[in-house]
Amino acid sequence: MDDGLYFNKEHLWVKVKGNEGTIGITDHAQEELGDILLVEPPEVQKEIEQSSSFGQVESAKAVSDLISPVSGTVVEVNEALEDEPELINEDPLDKGWIIKVTLKDTNKLSELMNEEKYNKYLEEETD
Repeated sequence: MDDGLYFNKEHLWVKVKGNEGTIGITDHAQEELGDILLVEPPEVQKEIEQSSSFGQVESAKAVSDLISPVSGTVVEVNEALEDEPELINEDPLDKGWIIKVTLKDTNKLSELMNEEKYNKYLEEETD
């Protein structure tokens, strides 16, 4: 049951198709942050590294680094977020995606959690 959706402990997800990954923040993260006011994504063609910051989101509560679940090269930025950052609150797993990347190493996906493991991680984190 692998739908190509993976999560890191910093509450970002990546949906993988072939060697392309779409990255965004989880529903849990957007709930914790509250209303998203601003998204600062990287430039197209920027190299990003797994477990490193590639940008920031600013909410009513905090400014948070976006910690990448994967390494790769940014091929697209969700420009709709420039005018409508609230898309992350409204639809974090679809319209609220932040960037698309060409993956550097798909073997590293094994270091991430699937949805079932991520949900268990959330339960443990909130206990």
